[in-house]
Amino acid sequence: MPNKTIYVSDADLAVFARAQELTGGNLSAAISTALHRLVDAEEGRLAGYQEISVPVGTGGARWRRFHGVLLVDWHSATGEGEEHYRVFRTRGGRYAVHVARSASYVHRAGKDGQLTGWRKHFATDQQWGEIPASAALDVYDTLDDLRAGVPADLAALVEEIPTEPEVEDLDI
Repeated sequence: MPNKTIYVSDADLAVFARAQELTGGNLSAAISTALHRLVDAEEGRLAGYQEISVPVGTGGARWRRFHGVLLVDWHSATGEGEEHYRVFRTRGGRYAVHVARSASYVHRAGKDGQLTGWRKHFATDQQWGEIPASAALDVYDTLDDLRAGVPADLAALVEEIPTEPEVEDLDI
């Protein structure tokens, strides 16, 4: 394996030391991983893609990252709250759908679930609560797969998007 010498400024020594610490003492592996990520991100940017980071799960504590282009940003109101869909075309030609659902509130009263009479707000057998906001990222290989996984109105909007390259080099 060929040797390469790199020069590190005194100001960057702490970063190199921390990278070596995080990779189990293998600084070459840390540098290689960082360069792979840099090259991938820059090639994606040159092809017209952006680095996308989206929260997933309950409360958005976890994140997913990929390179893509936003095709559709769509909102839908349901009886339980709002759903916010964003559909991306990924560098791999797939469709990534991020859906964020708002918190929803639940209220039940009475043995049969009916709110009746003037005492409905003071009944002792009421129940209420909140389902926290959540988000998910689903990836579909084809437009047919996407159609089967999202609301029909959203799929129709995605179908209208041209499949032209995101960046066209002009010789002008």
